[in-house]
Amino acid sequence: MKFFEEQIEDMLLYKESLGYSRRTYSYFLNDLARYIDRKGIVDETVSISDILPWCIQRDTEKAEGFRRRLTAARELTKYLYAIGKCDGILSADLVPSTHRYTPYLFTDEELRNIFRICDVQKSNSKNPLYGNIISVIFRLIYFCGLRPNEGRELYRKDIDTNRCTLLIRKNKSHKERMIPMAEDLSILCKKYIAKRDILFPNSEFLFPSTTGEAYSAKWLTRQFLKIWEQAFPENKDAHVRVYDLRHRFATAVLQEWIDNGEDLYTALPYLSSYMGHSDYRHTVYYIHLLP
Repeated sequence: MKFFEEQIEDMLLYKESLGYSRRTYSYFLNDLARYIDRKGIVDETVSISDILPWCIQRDTEKAEGFRRRLTAARELTKYLYAIGKCDGILSADLVPSTHRYTPYLFTDEELRNIFRICDVQKSNSKNPLYGNIISVIFRLIYFCGLRPNEGRELYRKDIDTNRCTLLIRKNKSHKERMIPMAEDLSILCKKYIAKRDILFPNSEFLFPSTTGEAYSAKWLTRQFLKIWEQAFPENKDAHVRVYDLRHRFATAVLQEWIDNGEDLYTALPYLSSYMGHSDYRHTVYYIHLLP
């Protein structure tokens, strides 16, 4: 169904113009287009009843994949309905709600042990910068409240150790932001960069892999779990994630505000902007994590 494929492409271009990645939708929508083609549907106006059979969870499909597939379909029907090419919008009730993960909130002592183990990691022949990367990257993620991908995908040119600032280009809300760093963290990064620029002068990334590209999310997770196991062998099976460093950062800031008598709801928008949330109400989530 060529017309349907063209409408999908137009919708993807529209989403890209708003700053979204086409990869969020394209795989699922191309699958929907193949389904429509197999059914022999040729009308230029899509009917919700035509795509409902495609919206049933598959035996091989996990809950999160099912949610993402239906979210993509719902966004498409919203777009088509707005331009008069669909008879309705796929109901939000069909999209399963996600289970909110309960983060592991590290104690001060656990953080100290994590960073202590980070500092004794040795470099290797594959990457002579490895030990230095491990020592810096997890500190940067924690002390700046970054999402894991924001830390590992930082460009070398986006850190200014003289002004103590970071430019975050890629994030969940597709918005750039400039954030300040603590002076001692900036000094640590400056020492790291001096060595990094000698060993990987041609890489554009702050934390280059052996190929000069950014490390993968799986690599970062593996390194963090290895650090955790070395720091706490008796608790090595705890469900910890790199993302939990960001949760701990947010709750530490909120707790400090409470201790200082700040009005949380007046201060929350500042934390929201710093962390790159598109809506400060997303930051409110962290309040329930406080003791």
